[in-house]
Amino acid sequence: MIDVDAFVADGFVRVAGAFPRELAAECREILWRGTGCDPGDPATWTRPVVRLGDHAQEPFRAAANTPRLHAAFDAVVGKGAWEPRGSLGSFPVRFPSDEAPGDDGWHIDASFPAEGGDPADYMRYRVNLASKDRALLMLFLFSDVGEDDAPTRVRVGSHLDVPQILEPAGEPGLGFMPLARKAVPATEHRPVALAAGEAGDVYLCHPFLVHAAQAHRGTRPKFMAQPPLAPSGPLPETSPVRVAIERGLGRS
Repeated sequence: MIDVDAFVADGFVRVAGAFPRELAAECREILWRGTGCDPGDPATWTRPVVRLGDHAQEPFRAAANTPRLHAAFDAVVGKGAWEPRGSLGSFPVRFPSDEAPGDDGWHIDASFPAEGGDPADYMRYRVNLASKDRALLMLFLFSDVGEDDAPTRVRVGSHLDVPQILEPAGEPGLGFMPLARKAVPATEHRPVALAAGEAGDVYLCHPFLVHAAQAHRGTRPKFMAQPPLAPSGPLPETSPVRVAIERGLGRS
């Protein structure tokens, strides 16, 4: 059972056991090969982050499309208001390291290219009040993640501060960096939670949730995917994603 009220208030909800641990282990084997590192030899773990490309093999598709996850999507986005995932996107595999990862700044994930912009230039993507092309940010845990294992940091309730920033920007919205420059200081008062959990857990996050990576201080690498969930069309008025946006605007 998904706590929809918590999703609207906090901006995220954890779906425990969203996909089987056995699937997570199968996917990790594939990911380990992609890193070029030896799972049994930490001496080969020489970088704080290894970024792997899109993964659309069967175990990844299966992990993204369990009945439990589909029911959760219906609950927080709206029944049938989302597009199934055919892959899980890229993987930033995080290794224990004293070296700064270089990608741990607070931000909001952007969702669509500017008109006439390069669709491959993700740093120039934009966000608007309707959250065009993104219904959710999702965090798929493919390894157990404790407090020392670089869990994603989230500012609880920060998604409620963002609609007032985006509203004046209209349909074109704001670019990734201009939005970060406004949203990060505007949400500094929010408490921080950690997206920790077990392999097979998935965090469903409001698209406006301010979040950040962090350095890995544990002993085993962290395997996580962070794909978007695309809407199938305009979000229905009853969608909890849209309800939260309206609440942030003071309309509900």
